[in-house]
Amino acid sequence: MVTLLNGVTSGFVATVAMTMVMMGLGDDSPPPTAALWAKFIGDQGPESYMPQGMALHMLYGTGSGGAFGVLTGVVGLGVASLTGALLWAVAYAVVLTLVGMIFWMRVVLAMEPQPGMVARFGVFHLVYGLVLGAGVTYIPL
Repeated sequence: MVTLLNGVTSGFVATVAMTMVMMGLGDDSPPPTAALWAKFIGDQGPESYMPQGMALHMLYGTGSGGAFGVLTGVVGLGVASLTGALLWAVAYAVVLTLVGMIFWMRVVLAMEPQPGMVARFGVFHLVYGLVLGAGVTYIPL
């Protein structure tokens, strides 16, 4: 059974994996979380808030993993098997991608992401979903 602790731990691991892929495949531009920090807290451009943006991203990913753990426990989704966990976690990552692209980027930050950024954003979240699904299956908490 997936728990809050299992989801938080798996979310953290998934965010680390996602961040590694972001760093390898990204274009070295600040993440949207740095733009969020710049808009609401800072007084400079997003490039000045890379560490804060990455810390915020780690918190979001870890918290999202916890939410996945609680959601799957409450709803009783079929996450006992690796296949079920991967399917649900990838579906969850797709939802996170859409929320990130539509709400956070377009509405909150008034950004219009380019097609290449959209594709990378999707790949990064796919990695998150795959690692989250494997984590909730194999990290025994």
